[in-house]
Amino acid sequence: MSRELITSWSEYQLAFERILAMATQKVAIYDANLKLYKLDSPPQQLQIKRILLLGGHTSRLRIALRATDEVYRETPRLINLLNTYGHVFAMQQTAPELSHLRDAMIIVDDQHALIRFEQNLPRSKLLINENDEVRPYGARFDEIWDQGGDMIHANVLGL
Repeated sequence: MSRELITSWSEYQLAFERILAMATQKVAIYDANLKLYKLDSPPQQLQIKRILLLGGHTSRLRIALRATDEVYRETPRLINLLNTYGHVFAMQQTAPELSHLRDAMIIVDDQHALIRFEQNLPRSKLLINENDEVRPYGARFDEIWDQGGDMIHANVLGL
């Protein structure tokens, strides 16, 4: 069990990479967008693919974003993974009534989390093997997800 305070963007990036490397079955990401996470980089792509394959039918990656304008343009590799692993990977834009929320969270396997208190500041807490403290954040993510919103699809249809 451990808790760490994160106070810089470089620490935040390292904490994200650390927590993603710990994932074995489930990852939930909630943020304004995906810019901080570099999910299209080869190392992050390997981690995501590992998670999606490792957990088998129980693996699950859910990403909820407040803004999705740049998802297709900035993360084509991630969209490709969504196309391939759509049975265990889902992304959605959160409902408009949640646009006032300013925090972000990454929850891994219901026992690890990286919680950023304000979207424009790096100040965060990293929770490792803290099931009891992570549980309310998992419930909050589920509430955000269940509010609905527009699903992000791997194939964009247009005229």
